[in-house]
Amino acid sequence: MRGKESGSQWLLLIAVFLIATCGIIYELMAGTLASYLLGDSVTQFSIIIGVYLFSMGIGSFLSRYVNGALLPWFIRIELLVGAIGGFSAAILFLVFPLAASFQIVLYSIVGITGILVGLEIPLLMRILKDKVEFKELVSRVFTFDYIGALLASLVFPLLLVPKLGLIRTSLFFGILNIGIGWYLADHFKKELKQAVRMKAAAIILLLAELTAFVYAEQIMNYSESLTYNDNIVYAVSSPYQRIVLTRNKRKCVFS
Repeated sequence: MRGKESGSQWLLLIAVFLIATCGIIYELMAGTLASYLLGDSVTQFSIIIGVYLFSMGIGSFLSRYVNGALLPWFIRIELLVGAIGGFSAAILFLVFPLAASFQIVLYSIVGITGILVGLEIPLLMRILKDKVEFKELVSRVFTFDYIGALLASLVFPLLLVPKLGLIRTSLFFGILNIGIGWYLADHFKKELKQAVRMKAAAIILLLAELTAFVYAEQIMNYSESLTYNDNIVYAVSSPYQRIVLTRNKRKCVFS
């Protein structure tokens, strides 16, 4: 019995590691995307980081009002993070040429994601508080949290953006978040009244994000067709930038 409890504790701590990794990825993705679309990378990254951290603080504060069975709340939030964070890059690319106030949409998505991520760690600590000594709990949770943040900050610029691009990167980590939610709902199904519904919701979201992952290039192409008035004759993503070549009747425009 004790071994089973220990296994559940480690499962939740691994979830902390993955949550931290995904959260930082969404933050970096938003900052990079804003730099691509709006320019002035220093300003964009500064504001995105500030909004995200402030929103996490709001989420941590709001966690005090979450009562009752905490594990179902934790899984629901995990699924929401996966849905909003996963689709965030695709939504922002599609909204950019259409919205008059793109920054409002951008900071709203960053803020909502930050609030949800900020809710998760306090809830998880409350779930584990009766199973792990407090000093060990704090030490383990924040150790896994910071290791996940370090991993995300390294793989995002060196591996993910050059190989996957922004849309597929956000979808990949959205799929990871939703997969965590599905696995937790399955692992703790005896303790959850709505485990079947949660697993079904996770599967629907997984299918939606997998479909978007497959068609990510088409989503990007459609977004760019809305952005530029002229015909796009060539578009490619390098490890450093997105290159788009358009043509009109008089000349080619390189951007």
